[in-house]
Amino acid sequence: MKRMRGWHRFLFGLPLILLLTHLFSVKELQQSSQTMEPPEKLNKKFDHLVLGPAAGQGLSNRLQCQGTKALNRTHGSNGRSALEDSVAFVTVFTIYNSSVNTADDKAIKTVVGSASYNKVERSMAVLNAFINFIKVAMPRSNVIILTDPKSDFSVQRSQVTLYPIQGEYSRDKLMLQRIRSYIAFLDSRHKMLSQRPGNITHYIFTDSDMAVVDDLGQIFHDHPNFDLALTFRNNKGQPINSGFIAVRGTPDAILRAKLFLQDVLRVYRTEYMKASRMLGDQLALALVVKSKPQFDANRFSKTVAFTEDIRGTKVLFLPCAMYNWTPPEGAGQFRGMPLDVKVVHFKGSRKRLMLESWNFYSSSLDIPDMLCLILASGRTKYDF
Repeated sequence: MKRMRGWHRFLFGLPLILLLTHLFSVKELQQSSQTMEPPEKLNKKFDHLVLGPAAGQGLSNRLQCQGTKALNRTHGSNGRSALEDSVAFVTVFTIYNSSVNTADDKAIKTVVGSASYNKVERSMAVLNAFINFIKVAMPRSNVIILTDPKSDFSVQRSQVTLYPIQGEYSRDKLMLQRIRSYIAFLDSRHKMLSQRPGNITHYIFTDSDMAVVDDLGQIFHDHPNFDLALTFRNNKGQPINSGFIAVRGTPDAILRAKLFLQDVLRVYRTEYMKASRMLGDQLALALVVKSKPQFDANRFSKTVAFTEDIRGTKVLFLPCAMYNWTPPEGAGQFRGMPLDVKVVHFKGSRKRLMLESWNFYSSSLDIPDMLCLILASGRTKYDF
């Protein structure tokens, strides 16, 4: 009987034991979940170079790498362009006075290699890397920096000119201002050529986070009949990337390019002002291009250059895979780097990679090996 009463007490207390165990487990789980890093920290951007296997290995016409050593060579021109005319690069760049005068900003340091930068110095380092790459690939080319007259910075480099243009260079309006600055610059060039005809200079308008790794004079030599060139990609919503625009340097071509960009600006203002901080220019470009009746947008899915007359301007479409390459975004397959890549775009959170790439090139003096470094970084996003 005593044994039976013991079993009864045990059976009676068993549910209570199970309940307490469950409650303790739930509490412990809640406490442990609070100590875990939040998702944004788990997916944080890196403050150091991250390398992995290079995409595209084993595929034909793709850069093949063993670590940061190129096993095949890119199809570069080695700076030997058949073009007799000169080519100048034009970019929009400004330093915000609020950034220059903020003590907190000066205190925040970013380390890249052996150098340490505050936010302003970091922006200047990216601009200088942009110029450095041009001087390697196209040493005779001038660089023209369109900037806010109020911006307080200087670039003491040969063949580099600051060109102030009045406008609204706030962060929220910078993409809109960029088109305005391009139009103002082309207008001034056209007026100058009309008054004083002279040698032809072609212009390539680019973002300052790009690395030119081969001579781009071939564009104007191999495609002699275009006025303005854009780069395209297989992206249904934004097939045109505005980070690269080439303009032939003849008076007629400059005028037609200016008129084309004025059309883009009008569409931007009427349709995409809510996207004035980012992407509005690309949406406006796509709308203007697709406004041509029977325009075949399926050609954006291929990597073959083509020309179309858009509103009276002869527009050359160049594949981003060659003239505006960046590791593909999103979940699509990443098939590596084409051997004929001429421009690498360090858009988004890849500015650190741009500086690391220049440091690597400075020590190796080998463009294909440097491209292997970029390729091995893959889709990695960095702290800037």
